Amino acid sequence: MNTRIHRRTLLGFGAATLASVALPAFAQSDKPVRIVLPISAGSGVDTIARAAAPALGKSFNQPVVIENLPGAGGITGASAVAKAAPDGLTLGLFSNNHVINPAVYKKMPFDAVADFTPISVIGATPLVLVAGKSMPAKNVKELVALLKAKPDDYNYASSGNGTIIHLAGELFLEQAAVKARHIPYKGTGPMVTDLIAGQVQFGVVALPAIQQHIKSGAVTAIGLCSGKRSPAAPDIPTIAEQGLPDYDVEGWFALVGPAKMQAADVKRIHDATVKAFQSPDVVEAMNKQGNVIKPTSPEDAAKFFKTEAARYAALAKKANVTLD
Repeated sequence: MNTRIHRRTLLGFGAATLASVALPAFAQSDKPVRIVLPISAGSGVDTIARAAAPALGKSFNQPVVIENLPGAGGITGASAVAKAAPDGLTLGLFSNNHVINPAVYKKMPFDAVADFTPISVIGATPLVLVAGKSMPAKNVKELVALLKAKPDDYNYASSGNGTIIHLAGELFLEQAAVKARHIPYKGTGPMVTDLIAGQVQFGVVALPAIQQHIKSGAVTAIGLCSGKRSPAAPDIPTIAEQGLPDYDVEGWFALVGPAKMQAADVKRIHDATVKAFQSPDVVEAMNKQGNVIKPTSPEDAAKFFKTEAARYAALAKKANVTLD
């Protein structure tokens, strides 16, 4: 599968001094910290990373490079992190897809748990089911009615085969007992473009990546995928409260490094990341996007990865999703 770097943005913030002595600062260095995003520009995690990058640069006391390396459902970018030197200069900001991939791909070039060093599950971001303007549905009841009336007429989009976006769509179809054709895209950006243009009728998208288009009326929010409403979009009802009470899916994002990182490096990076996400500018940006920030410890992140891997393995098997 051909892949390419979509964007590479240097966000350097020099030798800022940490205000809190409780959090150990990185040594002054001209070498940038490279944060790999295994997804395309414009996705939910990409939006989060770029909002937090200035604060991360200050906390790290080093320039920060955000690099998009999409492809193969996130495997391309994750491989780059797995192969990097465990010196703290190459990190990855991963989502659910990282632990989903072993359940959907027949072959993996790495072990999604053993070949990485979990640093922190930073937080979660809401997903939302949206419909394009060509789809005459305003809520779950109307969407389900349309899909039942014409099961062969509608397509739903995802950001790629086997992604959390794909599985969230499959879970909706299963619980609603309806059918639609799946159209996978290479990333959130082209998916949203075609949703707005009417090439596909509906799909699940991270709220930060689609909220501006919901507000402009370019797409219609059918329902929030989380079990509870989001403070960033309180007027969007959940899918659960619209008749599918067991539907509850959200995205999470975690900072990881290559395997065999030194414990001291892991602690420095963890503490600096927590500080960055607690800075006023980042807190404001995360609140606007609807992200819930609750950074875990490296130990809890490692446990979470294993639990989530088991959860999505069961869901992928139920949805019969298998990729070469």
